Amino acid sequence: MNKVFPGAANVLEGVLYDGMTIAAGGFGLCGIPELLIDAIREAGTKDLTIASNNCGVDDFGLGVLLKTKQIKKMISSYVGENAEFMRQYLSGELELEFNPQGTLAERMRAGGAGIAGFYTKTGVGTVVAEGKELKTFNGETYVLETGIVADLAIVKAWKADTTGNLVFRKTARNFNPPAATCGKICVAEVEEIVPVGSLDPDAIHLPGIYVHRLIQGHHEKRIEQRTTRAAA
Repeated sequence: MNKVFPGAANVLEGVLYDGMTIAAGGFGLCGIPELLIDAIREAGTKDLTIASNNCGVDDFGLGVLLKTKQIKKMISSYVGENAEFMRQYLSGELELEFNPQGTLAERMRAGGAGIAGFYTKTGVGTVVAEGKELKTFNGETYVLETGIVADLAIVKAWKADTTGNLVFRKTARNFNPPAATCGKICVAEVEEIVPVGSLDPDAIHLPGIYVHRLIQGHHEKRIEQRTTRAAA
C-alpha cells in the first residue's frame, strides 16, 4: 500500500467530515502538523472537536481554525497563548474540556492501546473531577478518566520511511506518538521521507502500522515567545 501522497490537500481527501474528532500532535508550536491544519482550514470542515495540548496562537497552528470558527470544542491542557480562544470561550462560542497535561497524554495513549479508562489522582478535588466517577484505592481517592479515540490523528515527525515508520525530534516527541496511536486514521507530515531500511530500527519512535498516510513538506518552525537581550 502506497502511503506517500503528493500534498496536504490530497492526503486528507476522503477522511474529513463535519462534526468529527481530531487528535493533533505537538507541544506549543513545536512539532505541530501545520500543513495538515492549513489543509483542514482550506477544506472548510466544521463543528470539530480537537484534542490537543494547546490551540496554537492567533494566526498559526490550530489558532487558524479558531479564526474561521471551524472548532466547536477543544480538549486541551494549555490555552494561554491565544487571545481568540479566550474570547470565544468567554462568549460561549467554544466548548472547552480542560485536562491536566499528563492526563491528556495518557487518555490518548490509552485510546490507542484499547484501554477504555484509567484512574488517576490528578485533578481530584478540582473542577477536573466534577461529574466523573471517584474510587478509593489504598485510602487514596482517584478519578476515572476515559481513553480518547479520535476519528483522525494529525501529527508531525522529523523523518519517515515509505512504510510510515516515524522518528520524532526532541520536544516534538511529547504528544505526537500518543496522538498518532489514538486515531482511527493517522496522517503524518514529515520533513524527510527516506527509503525502507534507511532508519535504524532502534531509533524508530512510532511503528508504521499506526500510520496510514504521509506527506513531506517544508515547515515554518515558529517560536511563541521570543525573548532576547542586547549583546554584552
